Amino acid sequence: MRQQAEDPTIGVGHKLGPEEVAVYRQLALHRQFDPARTAAELALSEAQVTGAVDSLLQLGLLQRDTEGHGVLRAVDPHLAAAVASAPVERAIREQEISLRALRDQFVQLSSHYEEGLRGAPATLETIPALSEVRAALDRAAETCREEMITVQPGGTRAPEVLKDALARDSDVLARGVRIRTLYHHTARFNSPSQAYVALASALGAEYRTAHQLCGRMIVFDRTLAFLPDHRGTWGAVAIREPSVVHFLCELFEQAWTEAQPFSDAATDGLEVVAKDLDRTILRLLATGRKDETIARRLGMSLRTTRKHIADIMQTLGAESRFQAGFAVATQGLLGDDDPGSGSEDLRSAH
Repeated sequence: MRQQAEDPTIGVGHKLGPEEVAVYRQLALHRQFDPARTAAELALSEAQVTGAVDSLLQLGLLQRDTEGHGVLRAVDPHLAAAVASAPVERAIREQEISLRALRDQFVQLSSHYEEGLRGAPATLETIPALSEVRAALDRAAETCREEMITVQPGGTRAPEVLKDALARDSDVLARGVRIRTLYHHTARFNSPSQAYVALASALGAEYRTAHQLCGRMIVFDRTLAFLPDHRGTWGAVAIREPSVVHFLCELFEQAWTEAQPFSDAATDGLEVVAKDLDRTILRLLATGRKDETIARRLGMSLRTTRKHIADIMQTLGAESRFQAGFAVATQGLLGDDDPGSGSEDLRSAH
């Protein structure tokens, strides 16, 4: 037992073998030990029995009498476990104390860091790693008190990402924070996105969709904005400069005003979505945008985008983009600001 107190690793990670279990059971039941007899009854060699006894003694599951007769006796496993685990538990407590002290020291430095951010002329911070970006977003969400606005381009989001977002947004909404999010229209065709929006909307969040979005961004309390790293990595840029954040919020408000309330495609009707999509593609084609740019703007795959473009050119009777642009100009398909009229003209143009 003394050896156990000096060595906190005894018993840690040790798995009792069948010989040790059998020998312990024999001693616990018969309370006497004869190596040869025990070996015969358990169908083990005397070496196996001796090895099991040594291991059980080291673990504190067996003890010899204190009168020097060398008689072995089984020890209550609960008591043996308490003795064996005590040094480990003490080491864990000491590590927890060290961990808290380390965190406290780092937290003491946060005020200096935040003061430096407030005094920085650009108040811009590059966050290179995805894990750090997630931590920064979680911290911003925890401290958000009034409003969170988000632009999420693309038509689909992974179910596991939506699950994490719902947990975070639920906590934010519970504090009375207003959440508004813009998606591409294509998100209305995605079942996980539909389910997520339905659950979050019931908690008070607001969602709208549009065919074109300015790009991904998240703004907290109109004081802190996150934009993706322009190099295409998983990093981000955190912006605190008031004028820049205000400009981003104005962009959002303009897009929000022109966007439509989120609903699945079946509710709105495929025809309405298709008309708006055709008109948007016409505008982008008329400005000479490439297929890749149009796909990115609309949150669609390049293949799907090219199919829409081919259908539009066929409807216009155009064999080239130049002919399509000429048809659009001569027929005045983009001359009306009413989102519905141009698409109607396109569908009856041919």
